[in-house]
Amino acid sequence: MDTFTEPYTRAGDDISLDAVRKQVSALEDAHRAQGTPLSGRIIHVCHYLPVIPSLVTRTPSGVLSPPPTPPVLPGEVPPSPSDDSAVTGANAAHGDSNSQDQRRWKLAPRYGHAAMFSGIRSLSATHDQLIVGWTGDIMSVPNGATPNSEENVSPPGDRVPNAQVTQADRNALESELVGYDDDGHSTIGTHKIDYVPVWLEDKVAHGHYDGYCKTTLWPLFHYLLWQDVATEYASVDANYEQYEQANQAFASRLASVLKPGDLVWVHDYHLLLVPRLLRAAMGERGSDVIIGLFVHTPFPSSEVFRCLPRRKEILEGMLGANLVCFQTYSYSRHFLSTCVRVCGYETASRTVAAPMIPTSKSATSNRNGPCSCSCAESTTTTSPATAPTAGPVELERSTTKRSSGEKYIGVDAQGHFAAVGHCPVGVDAERVKRDTLRPGVQPKLDALKALYGDKKIIVGRDKLDVVKGVLQKLRAFEKLLHDYPEWRGEVVLIQVTSPALTDSPRLERQVSELVAHINGEYGSLHFIPVHHYHQTLKKDEFYALLEAADLGVITPLRDGMNTTSMEFVIAQERTKKSPLVLSEFMGISQHMSEALLVNPWDLGDVAAAMNRGLLMSEESKASRHAALHRVVTTHTSHTWASVLVKMLLFQINGQSTARRTPYLPKDKLKESYDRAKKRFFLFDYDGTLTPIVKTPAMAVPSADALLALTKLTSDPANIVYIVSGRDQAFLELHLGHIRHLGMSAEHGGFVREPQNGDREWINFTEKLDMGWMDEVAEIFKYYTERTTGSNIEAKKTAIVWHYRASDPEWGLFQCRQCQDLLENNVVSKRPIEVLVGKKNLEVRPIAVNKGEIVKRLLYTNPDAEFVFCAGDDKTDEDMFRALHVFPSTPSGKATMEAPLSVTLTNKPSSSSGSSTSTSSGSDVQTPTTPDVELALRPDDIFTTSVGPSSKRTLAGWHVTTPEEVIDHMLYILGERGNGATGSGGTLANVESSSL
Repeated sequence: MDTFTEPYTRAGDDISLDAVRKQVSALEDAHRAQGTPLSGRIIHVCHYLPVIPSLVTRTPSGVLSPPPTPPVLPGEVPPSPSDDSAVTGANAAHGDSNSQDQRRWKLAPRYGHAAMFSGIRSLSATHDQLIVGWTGDIMSVPNGATPNSEENVSPPGDRVPNAQVTQADRNALESELVGYDDDGHSTIGTHKIDYVPVWLEDKVAHGHYDGYCKTTLWPLFHYLLWQDVATEYASVDANYEQYEQANQAFASRLASVLKPGDLVWVHDYHLLLVPRLLRAAMGERGSDVIIGLFVHTPFPSSEVFRCLPRRKEILEGMLGANLVCFQTYSYSRHFLSTCVRVCGYETASRTVAAPMIPTSKSATSNRNGPCSCSCAESTTTTSPATAPTAGPVELERSTTKRSSGEKYIGVDAQGHFAAVGHCPVGVDAERVKRDTLRPGVQPKLDALKALYGDKKIIVGRDKLDVVKGVLQKLRAFEKLLHDYPEWRGEVVLIQVTSPALTDSPRLERQVSELVAHINGEYGSLHFIPVHHYHQTLKKDEFYALLEAADLGVITPLRDGMNTTSMEFVIAQERTKKSPLVLSEFMGISQHMSEALLVNPWDLGDVAAAMNRGLLMSEESKASRHAALHRVVTTHTSHTWASVLVKMLLFQINGQSTARRTPYLPKDKLKESYDRAKKRFFLFDYDGTLTPIVKTPAMAVPSADALLALTKLTSDPANIVYIVSGRDQAFLELHLGHIRHLGMSAEHGGFVREPQNGDREWINFTEKLDMGWMDEVAEIFKYYTERTTGSNIEAKKTAIVWHYRASDPEWGLFQCRQCQDLLENNVVSKRPIEVLVGKKNLEVRPIAVNKGEIVKRLLYTNPDAEFVFCAGDDKTDEDMFRALHVFPSTPSGKATMEAPLSVTLTNKPSSSSGSSTSTSSGSDVQTPTTPDVELALRPDDIFTTSVGPSSKRTLAGWHVTTPEEVIDHMLYILGERGNGATGSGGTLANVESSSL
C-alpha cells in the first residue's frame, strides 16, 4: 500500500474523546462479563518519572559548617525544637519524614514530553494509573529551597551518587510520592496516579541513556548512523550492556508491582527490551500479561535498521509486546518489513472481534459462557470505510450485540502474535490554549511588535540537534533573500535553538558561522536578517513568539511528532492565523495537509514556500488555519491515550479468549510414567529435540538429548520413535547408533521399527499413486525460475519448494501465488495436500503424514498405558490430532479403527479379508479389519507443544524450548544433564524449514 494514501488515523479513531471513552467502557464491561480479569489500572513505563526528586540537606550549599563542639552526654542539654543543629545523625541530613517541614525530599514537576504525560494523566478520569520511571540524577537541595523545574534547571547543590542514597531515603521518596500531583497537592478524584521510582546505578543509568540511547538508537531511528554524530570513535556496542541492564531493572521493578488484570504500556526507544524481559521476569504468568509498546520516534526502513549489530535483540524485545504501536502507518510498515527481512519472521493478518456485550436483559441468559477462540479471531475483515465509530451506542439498542472487529497486521514470532498498529500523538489543546492566555504573554507580544515594527517575522524553534534541520533552514532563508531580493530588509528570521540532550559543539559552531555569514551578506547597520537565540524559552516568551509570527517554519530532516507545529496553530487562533511551512518528513505532516509541505533538503522549494506563505491572502490564511485548528484540537493527547487503551483491550480479547496451553508439570508426568507398564514416546526432531537453526544440516542433537534417548530406549517398557520430516539418511547419521530407537522419516513416508535394531525401512508410498510429482515439479520449476534464491527439494514421498534464500517479501508473495495455483488446479484432481511451512511449500500424499504413523503405532500397541508426544510446528499438529479424542465405549475404554497406514503395509497373505482399490491407487481396509480397544486413559496422554502458551495448538501441554523437553525426560528418568545444547544454535534463528 502506498504510504501517502494511508489515513493518518485509523478508521474509528478520529472521533470525539467522549465517544472513545464510551467504547473503552463497553469493551471493559464485555470482558468482565466473560470472566476476563481487569484491575481497572493502567501501568505506564517511562524512562523518567514526571517528577524531579531532590534530596534535602540541612546545611546550605557553599556555607562552611562551624567547628564541631565537644561531645555532650545525652540529657545534659535539652534539644531546642527550633534549632536544626540539634538534630543529629540521619535526621540532621534528611529530617523527619513524618513532619511536613522536615521531609527528606523536595518534589517538583519535570517538564518535557508534555504531550505524552498529558495523555497519561487524562486517563485518570477513567482509570487508576501507575507510572514507573527512573528518578533521574539525584541532586541535593538546601532545606527550604525549591527546585527550579520550569526551566528544567537542576536545583542548587551537588549531584548525589546513587550508592549514597540509603534505603531509608528511597523508602521515604516512595512514601512522599503517594498522592503527589503537579502542584504538590494531594490528588483529588475517583482515580489516582501513583509513582514507582526505578533506581539505577550511575554507570548503568548514563551508559543506558547518554550512551546507547543517544549515540546509537536515536541517530539510527532518525536515519543517521552513529559515526555521523559521534564526536570521537566509539564502538556501537560499547554501552549495550548498560542498556540491557537498565531495561532489566525496569522489568524487575514492574514485575514487583504488577497485578492480574493490569494493562501495561511501555513508552519509547529507551525501553525496547522491557516487553520480553517482563514476560521472563513473570515466569509462567508472563504470557498472561497484556503489554503495549508505543514508539514515539520514527522507525527507519529495514535497510537502515539492519546496520545495528544488536538488531535481533532489539526486535525480539519489542515483539514481546501484544501490540507495537507507532506514530504513523509508514513507521509501522518499516517495522514489519524489518521483522521479515532481518529476523525471518512472517507477517500475519487477524481481525480481532470485540467480545459479546450483554445488557442487563441478556446478562443472565447467556448459557454458552465466554466466546470461543474462533470468535476472538474472525476471518471476516471489516472495511475501514464501514467501521462504526460509535460502537457502544449501537450496542445499547439490543440485548446482545457484538461490536465490529478491528483488523491488525502483525508478526508471528515463534507462536506469539504481536499486532502492529499506528496512532499519532496530539497535544493537550485545552492546556495550550490556557497557556496562550497567561498574563505574561501579552506584554512580551507587544514588546516584539514594537521591536520589529512593520517587518515580517518568520519563527523557528528547534532543538540544536542534527536531525532538526536548523542548518538547512538557515540556508533556505539565505536562498529566500537571494532569489527574492524584495524581502531584503523586510523580513527577519527569529530562530530559537534550545540545547539538545547531548551537546554538539561542531553543530553549534556551524550554525553560528552560517548566521554570521547571512547577516554579513544581507544585513546592514540598520537591519539584521537572522536573530539566533541559543537558549531555553520560558512559557510566556515562547507563546508570545508564536503569536507574533507571520510565518512558522518547522523543517526537521526526520521527526516523529513535533509539538511546536501544533502549538503554533493554537497560538495563532487569536492573532494572525499565519501559515505554517512543514517538513514532509515529520510524522505529523500527513495529518496537517493544509500546511505548506516541503522537502527540507530542497532549499529552493523551502524558499519558495516561505515566499508563498508571506504573500498569502487573508482568506487563504483563514481557511487553511481553520482546517489545521480543527485537526489539532480534535485528535489531542487525551484522545491518543484513550485510543491506545481501546487498542490494547482488543488485544486482550484476541489473547485471553484463545485457549491457553498450560505448562507441562514434571511431577504429574513422572507419576503417570512410573504407573504405566508400557509407554510410548513420540518426538519431532527440529525444534523439539534440537533448536531451529538457519542451516538445517547443522541441527545436531546435544549430549543431553542423546543421553535421554539412550536411557529411554534401554527400558524394555518404553517404545521410542523419532517422527520427523527429515530423510532416512539424516536420521541414520545422527541417531542410527541408538539401539531400539524407532524412526519415521519424511513425515511418515518411511518407518524403521525399533525391535532388535532392525535396519529395514518400511515404505508406505509403494502402493500409492505418485504420478502427481512430475506435474507439481513443473509448477515448482516455473516459480523457481522467477524467484531468485529458491530451489526444489525432491523427496521420495514429497516435493518441497524452498524460498529461504530469496527476498523474504517477494518469496512469500510467490509462495502464496504458487499455493493458490496448486490448490485450485491440482489438489482437486489428485490425492495430495499442500502444506505451508517455514519458508517453504510442500506437497505430499494425503495418506502420508505424522498423524497416520501415530495411529498405526497406537493400533499395533493397544496395551500402551502412557503416551508422550512432543512437536513444535504445523506438521506436528497431525500427531496431536491423532491423540486428541477417541470415541469412548460404554465400558469407559477407547476403541480405534485400523488406520490407513496399517492396511497399506498388509501383505496379501497376511490378510484374511478382501480389499478394494481407491482412485488414489491405495488399498483400504475391508469390513473385516478389527477394531482394537486401547488401554490408554485421557490423563496419561501428554501432547506437548514447544513454544509459548499463547501458541495455537491442539496439544494439551506446552514447554518453551527444546532444552525443556530434554530436561523433562531426564527428570522422569532420574538423570541429571550437563546443560549442553549442542551445535544447534538458538531459537532466534528461525529460518529453517518445517521438518
